[in-house]
Parts: sequence; C-alpha cells; structure tokens
Amino acid sequence: MPANLTPEYRRAEELFRQAGSTAEKIAALELMLQTIPKHKGTDHMQADIKRRLAKLRDTPDEKSGARQKDIFYIPRGASAGQVVLLGTPNSGKSALVAHLTNAHVQVADYPFATTSPVPGILHYEDVQIQLVDMPPITADHIAPGQVGAYRQCDLILVVMDLAAADVTEEWATCMDYLRQRNFIRTGDEDENDDLCRHLLRPCMGVCTKSDLAGRGDFEVLQEMCGGEMELVATSLHNQDSLDRLAQRIFQRLRIVRIYSKLPGKKPDMQQPFTLTMGSTVHELAHKVHRDLVEKLRYARIWADDKYPGQQVPRDYVLRDKDIIELHFS
Repeated sequence: MPANLTPEYRRAEELFRQAGSTAEKIAALELMLQTIPKHKGTDHMQADIKRRLAKLRDTPDEKSGARQKDIFYIPRGASAGQVVLLGTPNSGKSALVAHLTNAHVQVADYPFATTSPVPGILHYEDVQIQLVDMPPITADHIAPGQVGAYRQCDLILVVMDLAAADVTEEWATCMDYLRQRNFIRTGDEDENDDLCRHLLRPCMGVCTKSDLAGRGDFEVLQEMCGGEMELVATSLHNQDSLDRLAQRIFQRLRIVRIYSKLPGKKPDMQQPFTLTMGSTVHELAHKVHRDLVEKLRYARIWADDKYPGQQVPRDYVLRDKDIIELHFS
C-alpha cells in the first residue's frame, strides 16, 4: 500500500533534517508522527519514527555526557486524552490536579514546589482523562525540554490565581510563552498553513481561587483577554465549579464514546472506545483490530434517532454514546 505522504509530513521531515539539537530533533519527530497518514502503508514508518524518538529520549546529556531520561515525555496510557497544565509559580496548578485526580502532587505555598511532571487521572463519567501538573514558568525561566510535553498533549490548561494582585502579569507571561512557541496564533500566520495548524494546541484558561477574588475580577480578566481564550472560574471549596471544569475539559477534548456490541449479545456499556469527534465506523474498526479493517463490511447502530440495529456504511460519522456492532466478511 503506498504511503501517500502529505506536504505537512514532508515539511516536518525537513525540520528534522535541519534540527541542530536533540530537543529540536525530538520536536520534529513528534510532528512527523502527528502528520503522517495513519494506515497500513505507513505502519513501518510510524514504527521507525517511534524507535528514533525512543533512542533520542535516551541519549546522553550534551553537556555532562550522562545518560538521562526525558522526564517531559509522559505516556498517556489508556487515557482518552492528555491535558497538560501551564502556569506561573503559586498559580494553583498542583492543588487543582490534587483535587481532580489521584496524583500525589506536592502542594506548597512557596514557588517551584513542582520540579517535574506529575500525571494523574481525572474520571469524567466513564472516561479517563490524564491531567499533568508541570513545573511553573516565569518570564525568565522555563525548564529545558518542557515544551515537548505541551507539543504532544491534546489540551493546554492555562492556570491563573484570580485572587493574586499580579494576575494580569500571570496571563501575559503564559500568553507570551504560548505565542513564541506557536501553540496559539499570533496573527502573522498563513491561515492556510497546514503545518502551522499542526503546531497549534487547544488552550483553555482556568482561574483558581475565585472565592477569594474581588467582585467583578473574573469579568475584568475576561475583557482583558478579548475572547482570545475561554476562561473557567474555579474554587477548591466549590465542587460545582470543579464539576463544570471537568465537563468543559471533556467537551474541549472533542471525545466521542462508542460502546461495542457483539452480534446476539448485549452491548458493553462499561468500557467505551474513545475517538475524536468526526471519526467514522472505519476508524473505529481500525482501533478495534486494525488487521480486520479490510474485512469490514458494514455496521449496525443503536442510537436515539436511528432504528435499533439500523445498518450504516463504513464512512458513517460516529457520535457520542453510539452503540455499534461491527460485521466483517
């Protein structure tokens, strides 16, 4: 099967050839993995990229010569999406992760208590979402290699302390970081630049300690942001606000849950397959068992607006909580 490589992949490949440092090579390989077409014709190429990534992440440090693991590569395991937090010192990142997940984070009232990524699992209904606490950033200091964690994630949460006197400085520092690394648009990009779109990451602002902020502070910050990013106000003492945040995280990840059903059996409603919004029956079959994809004939669906067991084609676009029964030749 031909690879049919896209122009975006070719440009990412060129970035790898031009890379001068290990960090730049890792970032380029990650971009190659994101942009390569996903089908059987590229399976060996995907495996080779992953092998090169693993080798680079385990290369000796360029200064000391000591072999060091890339601590900012965080495997997502079985989670449906990976969300990485960004914030300045004492913005409330660690406390937020501690309340929403099972992660053992160090929550302290002094800066730089978090020195390496700490992943935890947020349970939203029947979906597991990985939240990753990260070392804080400042205008003058960013941990080497930290950008890699944001490059590979599905959503960046920009965390700010709404009750802090310098919350606008927190916002400016985080936005400068995101713009300089092309995670969000700066206004100078070509709207039709596909490679640029691959570099961009969905972002959402989280304002912590809203219970301690002054009246109208949240609205003032919203106005200052100018609609550039959605903001969600939270308080660790208000469970409703934390529940709303979890719901918005799920919605921003654009996840659809698909429940599988074997012919003549009841559907498995405990462990859904998770795909991105817009995925098709064909892509579901690939996730179930990619070696059987070519043998897929059709599927039957159980959904609110369909006849029970109605037959749908391979290119049918799936929706959240569809029940699907795959039929192979």
